[in-house]
Amino acid sequence: MTKPQALAAPAAPATQLKNAGKDGRGATTVADGVVAKIAGIAIQEIDGVYALGGGAARAIGSLRERVGQKDLTQGVNVEVGQTQVAVDVTLVVEYPHALQKVADDARDAVYTAIEDLVGMEVTEVNVTITDIHVPSDDDDDQAGPADRRESRVA
Repeated sequence: MTKPQALAAPAAPATQLKNAGKDGRGATTVADGVVAKIAGIAIQEIDGVYALGGGAARAIGSLRERVGQKDLTQGVNVEVGQTQVAVDVTLVVEYPHALQKVADDARDAVYTAIEDLVGMEVTEVNVTITDIHVPSDDDDDQAGPADRRESRVA
């Protein structure tokens, strides 16, 4: 006699880990969004990462933050298979950090976090750097248009 299986599909794509638990009492399913969130959290802790996501994603993200929500998966795309994960990350680096070092540190953090917390093998982490944040840009944004230009007459 077999047990009936659930007929309802999960709301979000999910991956069932190959290991059915150490004692064989059931399977573990991890939603793809959880894997993306773990990668996003790991990357945000890297020195030199200013923000995740491209220009449009960051604009929407700043609106979310103003209403008290933060998307930890912004700028992170994952492809999850049965036992492996591939990750694509888009980020903005803080000037004057070395771009390749930040990318390598972000890549290492994603590998470690997903392999340790999710228990799946990471096949690749592709990092795209779309911008560099210069701290003086923040000062310029706060100044009015008249403050930014130099007077041409006395």
